[in-house]
Amino acid sequence: MPRKSRLKGMLQVAHFSVIGVMNALVDIGTLNLFLIVWPTTDKRMLLLYNTIAYSLAVTNSYIWNSRLTFREHAEFNTREKIYFVGQAIVSLLISNTVFIVGVSVLELWPISHWITNNIAKGLAMFLSSAASFFFMKYIVFFKLNDKRG
Repeated sequence: MPRKSRLKGMLQVAHFSVIGVMNALVDIGTLNLFLIVWPTTDKRMLLLYNTIAYSLAVTNSYIWNSRLTFREHAEFNTREKIYFVGQAIVSLLISNTVFIVGVSVLELWPISHWITNNIAKGLAMFLSSAASFFFMKYIVFFKLNDKRG
C-alpha cells in the first residue's frame, strides 16, 4: 500500500475515533441521564433507553463523519442516506443485542446495576462502532468509480 494511501487511511481512523469519542459521550451520557431520572432494571426499558441514546449518537456520527472523516466520498444523496440508515439499523441491532446480553451476564455478579449497565454499554458501543466504521467506509460512503482506495 502506498504511503499516501496508508496515511489517508490512518487519518480516517483518527477522525472516526475522535468523532467516536463525541458519539460515546452522547450515547453513554444519554443512557445515564435516563437511568438517573428514571432508574430501571426492566430489560424493555433498558432497550428503549439504549435505542434513544444510540439514535442520538448515530445522528451525530452521520453529521460529523460525512463532513470530516469521509468528506471526499460523501455525496449527501438519497442512496447515501438510505445506506446510512440501513447501517445504523444493523449497528443498533448489534448495540442492543450486546447491551442486553451484557447486562444479563453481568447481573450474575454482585455489582451495582449502574456499573453493570455502563460496562455492558461500553462493550456495545465498541462493537457497534467498529461495525459502523466498516459499513460507512465500504458501503455508505463508497463510490464504485473511486480509484483512490
